[in-house]
Amino acid sequence: MNKAEKQNVIDSLAEKFGSSSYFYFTDASGLSVEVINKLRRTCFEKDVQMQVAKNTLIKKALAIAGKDSEDLDKVLAGPTAILFTSTGNVPAKLLKDFRKKENVERPALKGAYIDSAVFMGEESLEALVTLKSKEELVGEIIGLLQSPAKNVISALQSSGGTIAGILKTLSEREN
Repeated sequence: MNKAEKQNVIDSLAEKFGSSSYFYFTDASGLSVEVINKLRRTCFEKDVQMQVAKNTLIKKALAIAGKDSEDLDKVLAGPTAILFTSTGNVPAKLLKDFRKKENVERPALKGAYIDSAVFMGEESLEALVTLKSKEELVGEIIGLLQSPAKNVISALQSSGGTIAGILKTLSEREN
């Protein structure tokens, strides 16, 4: 790879890092070509972009994008595949499900960048799987806000029938 090609890779990665709030670093070494192709297909189906790059180029791109950190530098050793996504927990679920389905130990999670928080190592996978997406959180908040209003409305409706019955009875007594 010549200098111009390296610069193109750095620029491309820097643009992706700059525009993405969520990305994962994984190690898929040791997997057969067939399994890697299945992983790429699964990523495509889940709207996750997978890209393999040299660690030195990744570090330079992270610095350009302003997302470099000591923690991320620590995980950039050995073979690295980057998973870019628009939803924070999708790659974690993808990795967990893929390993279970294919009965393999890899791809291993090296680290993840989620809205400026850095998660390190395989032990973070369960925490990342349970993260809620922005859409899920908004849905929960709307549900919580609607719940008291629904309770008040149903109470008024049920009480309204009772009040109407009482008023009808009182008016009948007067006549």
